[in-house]
Amino acid sequence: MLRCVISAADRGSTLDGERMRQAVAAMRDPGPGTGAILLAGDGASFCTGGNVGAFAAAGDGGSGGGTGDVGALVKAMAGEFHGFARAITGCPVPVIAAVHGWAAGAGMSIVCLADIVVAGTSARFRPAYPGIGFSPDGGMSWTLPRLVGAARARHILLTDQVLDAAQALALGLVAVVVPDDQVAAGAERLAGRVADGPTAALGRIKRLIRDGESRDLDRSLDAEAIEIAASAAGAEGREGVRAFREKRPARFHGEQGT
Repeated sequence: MLRCVISAADRGSTLDGERMRQAVAAMRDPGPGTGAILLAGDGASFCTGGNVGAFAAAGDGGSGGGTGDVGALVKAMAGEFHGFARAITGCPVPVIAAVHGWAAGAGMSIVCLADIVVAGTSARFRPAYPGIGFSPDGGMSWTLPRLVGAARARHILLTDQVLDAAQALALGLVAVVVPDDQVAAGAERLAGRVADGPTAALGRIKRLIRDGESRDLDRSLDAEAIEIAASAAGAEGREGVRAFREKRPARFHGEQGT
């Protein structure tokens, strides 16, 4: 399991560009020994969004004159953030988010993209984009309706609704809610359990779910047949069947899982 911090405490837990780039590199190539990626925040919150101060500086040319090209800056930043979003969805191993404090703006977009989200009881989720007169980025306009339904997504986005952890759990934005002081440990335990599982098979499950968004049932059945055959033929499948026959837990990593 590899832990990646994505925000910076000294800038109010806003998304940190260098840390984001490091996380992208990790997700694109986790390496053979990594079975899960854990995304975590720095400071009081998971991620409070992008650097709005930079937007303001660009909008006034840095001097209050109104000559800056904030549109170009935001487009460039969105492009880099979307590389991060694509890295999450394309990562060959599960991506788990550990959310404490706020997940707002880009932070909420990341929550909607992650495979599994562990949140603290006092965690809060807010689109935040309408609050500064922006429309969303990071895929929120696509992921949120698929998680909560189109009607609820419109309500959440158009009213810039703040969701607490219980609401987020009920809506399916998060998978697990734990006491605030157990977020880090709980997420690490879950990530460790996932990382101990059949890495290749979990990657196939993730890919089937992702690609299923654009396929009908008939094509999904065809894809499942291909993927389960590949799983059965691989080392993980052989170990899983052997463990079942021997009435013992499967060991997907190490001597028995290679």
